[in-house]
Amino acid sequence: MDYPNLGKFARAAHEFAVYIASNAGSLINYGERFRSGERISLCLAESTVNAIISKRFAKRQQMQWTKRGAHLLLQTRTRTLDGTLRPMFERWYPGLANDHREGAAHAVAA
Repeated sequence: MDYPNLGKFARAAHEFAVYIASNAGSLINYGERFRSGERISLCLAESTVNAIISKRFAKRQQMQWTKRGAHLLLQTRTRTLDGTLRPMFERWYPGLANDHREGAAHAVAA
């Protein structure tokens, strides 16, 4: 049999294989996460990310983001939501930890 699009398919399959090999370290193994009882995805989080991305990349917006800038924004926002941003900053800037405790004492006094 003759497959007229076989070459096109082979190129796409090769490009996909190269992508997977190049990004293997950052790809999520959803099967492993599922088997270990971890969350696989949250539709709300995904829709929020999609809304942020599409809004920031829209041509009618005054402020547009580069792909790198959007990626860094999403990393920061994710760390904020999962509670790991502050501890990271406290490791980088030890004085910040003291500031947080003083702020908590003021909040309780108020």
